[in-house]
Amino acid sequence: MHDIDQINRNILRELQTNGRISNLELADKVGLSPSACLRRVQELERTGVIKGYRAVLDRTATGGGFLAYITVGLSQHTKADQVAFEKAMQRAPEVRECHNVTGTVEYLLRVEVTDLAAYKHFHTEVLGTVPQVSAITSYIVMGSPKDQRA
Repeated sequence: MHDIDQINRNILRELQTNGRISNLELADKVGLSPSACLRRVQELERTGVIKGYRAVLDRTATGGGFLAYITVGLSQHTKADQVAFEKAMQRAPEVRECHNVTGTVEYLLRVEVTDLAAYKHFHTEVLGTVPQVSAITSYIVMGSPKDQRA
């Protein structure tokens, strides 16, 4: 368990909003001296609370304007089948997120491709050829009024 006091929560909130904020500005926003703020940020990084920093990209500007969420059911519920499926998803660059979930299916995928034709190729030639897959349901994203992933 990490020591997440209110000041650390404020630091994390500010960094989630702007990961490129200067230490001087961050310190001012959270009410600390720059040296105390830097020590806290470094400790949050060292303990793994902060796992890294990312750039948020415009999907359409990078050729990934087509977004789908896909639920995947496996034909068998063995550890070996899960591992094999997860390895296949690691190799698929279209799969931006792969989550093992509870419920009527085993996985939820977030897939980014250029267009419907590219999605059809992924659905048929990549996901459809994974031997462990028994069910695929696609949810095509038409808009994202709120997306706070970084």
